[in-house]
Amino acid sequence: MTARRKVLAAMAATVAAAAFSPLQAAEAFSKAAPLSIGDTFTIDSRHLGETRRINVYMARGWNDAPDAPLPVLYMPDGGLAEDFLHVAGLLQVSVANGTMRSFMLVGIENTQRRRDLTGPTEVAEDRKIAPVVGGSAAYRSFIREELMPQVKARYRTTQESAIIGESLAGLFVMETFLQEPQLFDTYIAIDPSLWWNKRQLLQQAGARLRAHKRLDKTLYVAASGEKGMPELAQQLEAALAGSKVEGLRWQLAPLPDETHLTVYHPAALRAFRSAFKPG
Repeated sequence: MTARRKVLAAMAATVAAAAFSPLQAAEAFSKAAPLSIGDTFTIDSRHLGETRRINVYMARGWNDAPDAPLPVLYMPDGGLAEDFLHVAGLLQVSVANGTMRSFMLVGIENTQRRRDLTGPTEVAEDRKIAPVVGGSAAYRSFIREELMPQVKARYRTTQESAIIGESLAGLFVMETFLQEPQLFDTYIAIDPSLWWNKRQLLQQAGARLRAHKRLDKTLYVAASGEKGMPELAQQLEAALAGSKVEGLRWQLAPLPDETHLTVYHPAALRAFRSAFKPG
């Protein structure tokens, strides 16, 4: 190798070493920062006897004023490792493409899910799903008396409110609709676990509905093709159709190609387009 080639090779080696130096490579990248899409806060709940984390996302349209008040969609199973992120994504894309109105999502992170989302049961097999069940009344009191006032105090909201839930959370949605329909304007129940306590809610549905001469509410129920779900949905549909309550807008959407594990996302998309469509 000539002297000139030796010099060029040495220069190339020096440049290569500098280019791939771990220290310099690290310094070439900017520092990572946390990614935030909304707010999070905690409530020391008297009704539940524990601290609960709340996650909030605001889905605004392109023409909305930054401080315009928003209707609120409350969601059990609302932790970051639960359903909060994918439902927030549905709100974002649906508002952006004009298929639903602007909304605020309020997710309630779980501590003891099966305790909070179930009513009492007389069935021994039901009670085996968790050390404690039957806490839905206390959970509803938490939402009504602690969470909703805090949301209204912290954010600019309209008077409109809704709730969405799947599986046991769907059971809670249906229980709330039948026992305390005035709490929300819109109820979205996806594959609700209406088998709980020997289908007690289903058996009571007709009588509870007929107790109201008028209910200006919206109920959207989606049912997967999972074994047993179509039958539960048919029984619920019969109760709704037979009640003939004035003002009640209800829809039962069968999704036979979905399973209990896959139904939430596609059902929620359809529910938002139906219940929250613009105009």
